Amino acid sequence: MKTASAFRCAVAAMVIGAMLAGAISFGAGAQSEYMRGGRMPYDAFDRLPKTDLEVGGSTIHVAFAPGDITLPKEKLLDWISTSARAVATYYGRFPVGSLRLLLVPVDGARIRGGTTWGYRGAAIRIPFGRDSTEDVLRGDWVLVHEMVHTALPDMPDRYAWLSEGLAVYVEPVARVQAGDLTAREIWQAMMRDMPKGLPQSGDQGLDNTPTWGRKYWGGALFCLLADIEIRKATGNRLGLQDAMRGVLAAGGNHELDWPITRILSTADKAVGVDVLSRLHDEMGPKPVTPDLATLWRDLGLKRIGEDIEFDDTAPLAAIRKAITAPRGQ
Repeated sequence: MKTASAFRCAVAAMVIGAMLAGAISFGAGAQSEYMRGGRMPYDAFDRLPKTDLEVGGSTIHVAFAPGDITLPKEKLLDWISTSARAVATYYGRFPVGSLRLLLVPVDGARIRGGTTWGYRGAAIRIPFGRDSTEDVLRGDWVLVHEMVHTALPDMPDRYAWLSEGLAVYVEPVARVQAGDLTAREIWQAMMRDMPKGLPQSGDQGLDNTPTWGRKYWGGALFCLLADIEIRKATGNRLGLQDAMRGVLAAGGNHELDWPITRILSTADKAVGVDVLSRLHDEMGPKPVTPDLATLWRDLGLKRIGEDIEFDDTAPLAAIRKAITAPRGQ
């Protein structure tokens, strides 16, 4: 049995903080059963009525905790299917054969984060604002982020930067490949947010610096650099997407515990180059500060006020395009 710290993948610490502060209130006392503690309420979930969705070779068992929701449930089921299809598009299939998905109505009009587990089978819990609109669903990234977690074997908390960073990086790429976002939107966001992952004073490398910025955006920066280096080494034939599909093909997903060395070596083997293991050797034990200005220029990205401009003559422009291009199964 995994400890709570080992198997929990939370979208953001602020979700827990909000719960502790009482920011999430419930319309029914019974809902506490579905939000209590840091574990998935598997037994309570299994007692609820469920709707099954078939997506990407997987069955997603959807259950709603007690409470009112403004939107028709059909709209929520469409949102779930859209999110799952994006993940299946990136990985070639949905990462697990069966997923429990629990939606817990809470006050407000936004999605309040999410948590993913695997210790009794893949499961996700989403505190869902009961007054959320269709626009909120269309703009949501949380559910795709959580579903990406199901594709990676569980690891000790020391390596949470890989789990969270991969989810931060893959989520928007998957949504572009599925036609739910534009490439311009995600490159603009990367230029804005990747600097949050750079090492600060006192940093001791990704493995030893569990700050929010390093865990989420430092991990995402690792993934971007790995994607680019794999594509350089393979003549742009393969990328991080192929490496992570290789982990799934080898039987790895969030229902299993693997050491990080096994995950990275399996991913490297799938693409025939040792990029991920080498990058971890460099960035795991000590701080590394990539030159982001040069990286953006080489990818053909130029900031114009709040917008960006693409330069398709840049040295890595073809790699930039390939990262978000739809792939076959």
